[in-house]
Amino acid sequence: MVDQYIFHNMTFSWLDGPMLNTDGGTLFGPVPRALWGRYYPYNEYNQMPSTVDPILVQYENKNYLIDASLGVDKLTDKMKKIAGMQSEGNIKGSLQSLGLTREDIDVVMMTHMHNDHAGGLTYLDGEEIKSTYPNAVIYVNEKEWNDVRKPTARTKNTYLKENWEPVKNQVQTFTKRLEVAPGMTMEHTGGHSRGHSIIRFEQNGETLLHMADILLSFVHTNPLWVGGVDDYPMDSIYAKEKLMKEALANNYRFLFYHDPFYRVVEYTEDGRNIQYALKCSKESPIPMTEKQDKTHQVVGKLETST
Repeated sequence: MVDQYIFHNMTFSWLDGPMLNTDGGTLFGPVPRALWGRYYPYNEYNQMPSTVDPILVQYENKNYLIDASLGVDKLTDKMKKIAGMQSEGNIKGSLQSLGLTREDIDVVMMTHMHNDHAGGLTYLDGEEIKSTYPNAVIYVNEKEWNDVRKPTARTKNTYLKENWEPVKNQVQTFTKRLEVAPGMTMEHTGGHSRGHSIIRFEQNGETLLHMADILLSFVHTNPLWVGGVDDYPMDSIYAKEKLMKEALANNYRFLFYHDPFYRVVEYTEDGRNIQYALKCSKESPIPMTEKQDKTHQVVGKLETST
């Protein structure tokens, strides 16, 4: 099943990427489990559930993709185990269920180029690595693109050459802000990576924000809750503080790439509970329990994609 959300003239569809059990420190960084564990579930290995589901946006007869998931076919069994992979997903099958092929994607908007977002830009065809979306323009922030091609000791294991080199001729960069289409804007924030960007969707006076990895899950609303893999955590905190203040005051809704519980959320004005949510139809490998006694509650409308 493909979860879908209609936002005026835009249709959002979550493609079936892998389901992971991710180490809690990766997604909560310095926050102790005694605190985050009251909001978010975990198992005996201190792992928490997460998705890596690309989001298809269909708008004005074009197909836009937000990030590209993991390149599962390029991973060894050892790499899958390290990633905590619980299911491999079927992105190609999700596109087919919508009457599309990978050649039908017009634009890929990369929030950043970490392996769990950029791995799916390429695939293994025999012994050759090829572009997954050969007809697409790939937008990425200029700083991110520079860092991808010159990784540091910290980033060399996530900025993988096989993810970007086959698609380098498709890449177009931007600096601070890029209007991809009317009402669809990429904005540089930094933080999670030096070139990390968010995507803003605006239609008929309403706004959807995709904050990517500076809002990793629906419980990460506290600006101080940043991932352990954030390269510039103070920049993440600054960006989240600014964006959450704007969003809560104006009833924005949020899209999620990694969250296994909700696809879309609108918070109450204080950010502590949920006014609206579109539920994720995928079953989380680690469910909520009575230990999560402080997690955001849905006090308004909860929808299921049909």
